[in-house]
Amino acid sequence: MKIKLTVPTELSEIKLSQYQKYFKIQEDNQDEGFLATKMIEIFCHIPHKDSFRMKLRDVTKITSILGNLFEQKPQLKKRFTLNGIDYGFIPNLDEMSLGEYIDLDTYISNWGDMHKAMAVLYRPIKSSLGNKYNIEKYTGNTQDVMKDIPLDIVFGSMLFFYRLGIDLSKVMMSYFQEKKGVPSQQLQDLMKNMDGLDKFTSSVNTILQELKISLN
Repeated sequence: MKIKLTVPTELSEIKLSQYQKYFKIQEDNQDEGFLATKMIEIFCHIPHKDSFRMKLRDVTKITSILGNLFEQKPQLKKRFTLNGIDYGFIPNLDEMSLGEYIDLDTYISNWGDMHKAMAVLYRPIKSSLGNKYNIEKYTGNTQDVMKDIPLDIVFGSMLFFYRLGIDLSKVMMSYFQEKKGVPSQQLQDLMKNMDGLDKFTSSVNTILQELKISLN
């Protein structure tokens, strides 16, 4: 029996919702053969029963292609268009509200909630001029829409935050070493900020390890 299917060759061809579905199945099942057929079903859009009928060598080839995709390290994408709407990454992270930070820190540690984390990071663009733009206020209304966000944008934003956390930690540690006379209260405030940053970076690191993405 001949089975016609299209195998994604770029992360941008895979929706976040597809990966969320596969990741949930992967958490609950250890059977490699079953996972291989589910991988093909979900990412290549064919009925599960048809994947069982494929030749073993074809299944192995396709799952290898898909596995390599998930090891890619895309760069942060600041703007993209989804369902005819232009979205932009938070222009100034220093202006992030407490509510935005709490929601981002809560959602980004769980693949089932990753679309909610993306709704914090990316908002519809209200206006733009050249490379600059303004985004709508965070309301959480675009959470379900973000299930359709391409996976390269998700991976890129997560890697960005992980690297940002590492860089900021290094800068702050260097600051502590140079400024031995920093007032105790100021030092305590900086350490508290670092604790929150370390916790956030750790959450992202855990997700990346689950994806088996090398951080080197």
